[in-house]
Amino acid sequence: MDRFDAMRLFTRIVELRSFSKAADDLILPAATATHTIKQLESRLGVRLLHRTTRQVSPTLDGEAYYQRCLRILADVEETEAGFGTSGVLPKGKVRVDLQETLARHYVLPRLREFFARYPDIDLEIGMGDRFVDLVREGMDCVLRVGELKDSSMVARRVASLAQVTVATPAYFAQHGEPLMPDDLAGHRAVNFYSSASGRMLPFEFRTSDGIRTLDLPGKVGVINAEAYVACCLNDLGLIQVPRYHVEDQLQSGALREVLQDFAPPPMTVSVLYPHQRQLSPRVRAFVDWLADVMSVAR
Repeated sequence: MDRFDAMRLFTRIVELRSFSKAADDLILPAATATHTIKQLESRLGVRLLHRTTRQVSPTLDGEAYYQRCLRILADVEETEAGFGTSGVLPKGKVRVDLQETLARHYVLPRLREFFARYPDIDLEIGMGDRFVDLVREGMDCVLRVGELKDSSMVARRVASLAQVTVATPAYFAQHGEPLMPDDLAGHRAVNFYSSASGRMLPFEFRTSDGIRTLDLPGKVGVINAEAYVACCLNDLGLIQVPRYHVEDQLQSGALREVLQDFAPPPMTVSVLYPHQRQLSPRVRAFVDWLADVMSVAR
């Protein structure tokens, strides 16, 4: 194995915290991975990794070497990609984690287009609403809603989604239909908890004085977008969601929008990737395609 391949193996071990996972990722025998790292440590004259039965982690020297490897490998890929006249397309595996409802509505239906454009790229897709540690879990990028909180991540904004406040006609028949935010006294909500912070997200309303936030009582709280809408459809309270997520229910009359003059601020959608990692050509290709796909989201 040449030095660049050894660097690639080492960076994947650090990111996945596992020899076996890195070997599987690069389609190598586990014994080859172990032997290669031993040779690498012997050549450098330092110990790069702490090994336990549960996890592998970099030493101080290993962390410094990891950062250098990232820059070197990114420069190599960038240099090779710069000679694009040969018609060589990006290739390799890209690991992504997508917010589930966005994936189902916008991304998954158009994957055939991506593979037609980039036949040599393979995608490993996870979906959910939970917080993802990109480096520890070996992800190349994630698609998420909300403002960026983690300064170690680079965020590329790809969409701004209009939001609505809705509930069922049966709910309004029981509790009345609010015309102003002040009318929400006595109302209840299906509450949504942030997977990143664990905190309940307040309702937000745009007024002439700025954004007004309200915490509404509720019998149920969820951390999943699909469960959020499902509970609302079962007459359990008000919710605030991107319009696209409930457009069909609004059209059918299963849900009714209220407080249109005080609509919540738009929800930002971003692609996130680690700050220290330059995008490889294959990841850049996917991120650019994802931005194009999400550009139609409103």
